[in-house]
Amino acid sequence: MSKKFCYFGLLVCCCFHGIFAQVSKDSLVIQSRFRYGNKPLELHAKYISASDTLEIETFKYYISNIKVQYDDKTIVKPKNNYHLVDIENPASLSIPIEKKQNKLISKVTFDIGVDSIASVSGALGGDLDPAKGMYWAWQSGYINVKIEGKSNSCKTRKNQFHFHLGGYLKPNCALRTITLEPKKPTENVLIAVDLKELFSSVALSTTNSIMIPGKQAMAMADLVAKMFSIE
Repeated sequence: MSKKFCYFGLLVCCCFHGIFAQVSKDSLVIQSRFRYGNKPLELHAKYISASDTLEIETFKYYISNIKVQYDDKTIVKPKNNYHLVDIENPASLSIPIEKKQNKLISKVTFDIGVDSIASVSGALGGDLDPAKGMYWAWQSGYINVKIEGKSNSCKTRKNQFHFHLGGYLKPNCALRTITLEPKKPTENVLIAVDLKELFSSVALSTTNSIMIPGKQAMAMADLVAKMFSIE
């Protein structure tokens, strides 16, 4: 690797850090931190569940309808209603809400997934752009959560597992609403997303492919909802 390339990469990282620090200082943001149990979640690292050893290759999901409640009961929400959080895009882990107020936060509510309004509107832009790889078709709408990886427990091609969870039509609406309350009011919102909560309840030898709306997607959407907590 050339010295010139290394210098460029360092410069980009420093600039990004500076911009992010300024945004974090002046703005209220919701930040997400991925982990697996007590370890940071890293792509292609090996993790152990109750029954499997696994690697995560893809992890992204939609967060929408965010509402932040302050301790004076006022509620704010970002102008942009749909956000794609992607482990491969560090910038997506910080969602701006508004300019910081001299208030403390008592509750955060949001949906994991895309609602029926956006799903029936056809292909949209921004984070809802089909190029993001999260859009099925107007009949099925958007993929709310996409988790892919591999495990020797999977007797599939290249030992891969694929969980594409979606569906907006009853009785198979896979959108889930999450409500988180800090132990005491806080100035910041840091959300922990723990994939161990999911894989501790999934045996990859028998459940390794969910690609359409239905009962399996609904059951796994319930497990996904348990991954979120507030730090």
